[in-house]
Amino acid sequence: MQHGVCHDCWEQLPWYRQTVERQELNIHVACGYQYPIDRIIQQFKYEQQLNYQQLLTASILTLRLPKVQAIVPMPISTERLIERGYNQSLVIAKILARELNVPVWQPVIRLAQHSQKGLSRLERLNQIEMQFQPILTERRRYRRVLMLDDVVTTGSSLSALAQALTQLGCQHIFAACIAAAETA
Repeated sequence: MQHGVCHDCWEQLPWYRQTVERQELNIHVACGYQYPIDRIIQQFKYEQQLNYQQLLTASILTLRLPKVQAIVPMPISTERLIERGYNQSLVIAKILARELNVPVWQPVIRLAQHSQKGLSRLERLNQIEMQFQPILTERRRYRRVLMLDDVVTTGSSLSALAQALTQLGCQHIFAACIAAAETA
């Protein structure tokens, strides 16, 4: 897959390519959340710079991802979708799914959310618990899935999504993120 930047720029990304443990989840992470990937993700997410989608997907493809039956992008609330115009994780998930030859699966609805940016770990955990609602008609459709998000900090969103997927009968739940931020 082409990543859309020159070789030197690609090599200068803050590569991490390891797993981090957050909320008892092992999360595959491509980069550290630092310059320039932090700015690229911000522009992609908040400034509609969709030209970065190939680069961000290519970064995920550098990881040793487990074999899965489906990719589950981190859901966003209707309010966030209206505000941004798209779900950034879904955009990446669609390209990744094509590359891995698996479907994108969206079995969880995310209720109204407030930005987690700047919140403490405890505040994130308290806020997020009730946001994820599994769609019960999707029960037992896939058992081995990969959750996909752009940035992981505390892991609270991924943990809540994993809980919802468990309610739907998923038995092997993996996670991948473009970048990992330091936890406070």
